[in-house]
Amino acid sequence: MSKQIKFELPESAMPKFWYNIAADLPHPPMPPLNPGTAQPISPDDLAPLFPMAVIEQEVSMEREIEIPGPVRDILRQWRPSPLYRARRLEKALGTPAKIYYKNESVSPAGSHKPNTAVAQAFYNAEEGVKRITTETGAGQWGSSLALAGSMFGLDIDVFMVRVSYDQKPYRRAFMETFGAHCTASPSERTETGRAILAQDPDSSGSLGIAISEAVELAAQRDDTKYSLGSVLNHVLLHQTIIGEEAIAQMDMADDYPDVVIACTGGGSNFAGIAFPFLGRKLRGEQDVEVVAVEPSACPSLTKGAYAYDFGDTGHLTPLVKMHTLGSTFVPPGFHSGGLRYHGMAPLVSQVVAEGLARPTSYHQVECFDAGVQFAKAEGIVPAPESTHAIKGAIVEALKCKESGEAKTILFNLSGHGYFDMQAYMDYAAGKLKDYAYPDQEVAMALAGLPVVDEAAIGAGG
Repeated sequence: MSKQIKFELPESAMPKFWYNIAADLPHPPMPPLNPGTAQPISPDDLAPLFPMAVIEQEVSMEREIEIPGPVRDILRQWRPSPLYRARRLEKALGTPAKIYYKNESVSPAGSHKPNTAVAQAFYNAEEGVKRITTETGAGQWGSSLALAGSMFGLDIDVFMVRVSYDQKPYRRAFMETFGAHCTASPSERTETGRAILAQDPDSSGSLGIAISEAVELAAQRDDTKYSLGSVLNHVLLHQTIIGEEAIAQMDMADDYPDVVIACTGGGSNFAGIAFPFLGRKLRGEQDVEVVAVEPSACPSLTKGAYAYDFGDTGHLTPLVKMHTLGSTFVPPGFHSGGLRYHGMAPLVSQVVAEGLARPTSYHQVECFDAGVQFAKAEGIVPAPESTHAIKGAIVEALKCKESGEAKTILFNLSGHGYFDMQAYMDYAAGKLKDYAYPDQEVAMALAGLPVVDEAAIGAGG
């Protein structure tokens, strides 16, 4: 039997800096806009929602930003996370490719999300914040912020997308175990939620709606801030510890990836593993191909428009330039709750728009097929979101089998699926259905995009 190979860095090798890809991109990022004036927002505009340290990171053009000591002290509980050579999966596929995966499921919450949750909780606590509101799709983010909030004495108020709230009761239980309050969204607690329920009492919810509810509550109290688990620049920044570690671990393996793959919903785990490698490419140090894998049922990169749009359904957030399906988009209730967002992180969107990453999409049943094959070979049940990355890796490995080319493939296992076993039960029972978002529905959702004169903004690329 092929032996699984594990590459572990010592605690002393954990990165001391996050990597900011904005410093190396060919064009500067387009700024967020005030929806009323269509002009770039100022840090003061964001102050009601975020602590100033986070706002400074959001707009920073510095290549490296130091990870605070107290954050590193907590991350050391599970970081550096291991990198594996998937020898048994390679053998099962009969491919000459070498497949590696970065295992982010080893965190206490079971995913990559605590990498930014701990940082954001730290910065909020440092500025005297008492309460944080947020949203969560599959529950990975809500679980991670609940965990981090308990470490820094913060009250955490989570709006969980209704379909996930019903599908994933153990994620709710995890959040509540750490003292967080979890509400199904849309809810009666906010004006946004009440308006949605008045139109559709049986609404399954969306991340866009849950964001609106969390932002609405945060803006009402001076001791409360809002926290986002993906999409924004500072969140992606905090996740680059994944790729920085992976570069060092690939060096331990005396190898380097030809292809880096991750699933994409809001973009944080993708950016986490891919951006440090892309930085090396942009600086002319080493080439790499990057593949972003999204669900066919929520295809923001492959079918959405690259345009300014609201980050939420209630239009309470600034406008950001991103790949979007339209802020009113409500996806079907497929099982990858973390990939149900209508937009994509602006930096990930820019990377794709500038040809630095290749987007692709797959249906959920074929992704679960890949996830089960991976579980049988490697002994880890992946999160439904992570099965998309596995599917992408298997596709690349089978291309190598056909061509005889022995490429090195690296993907991010963004989380485990042990709180998502209902999804696997539905898969085994043949209950999962594929849903490709029709072009006409995409066109309808995009019809209400804000009109922005980008030439008048004068910044970005």
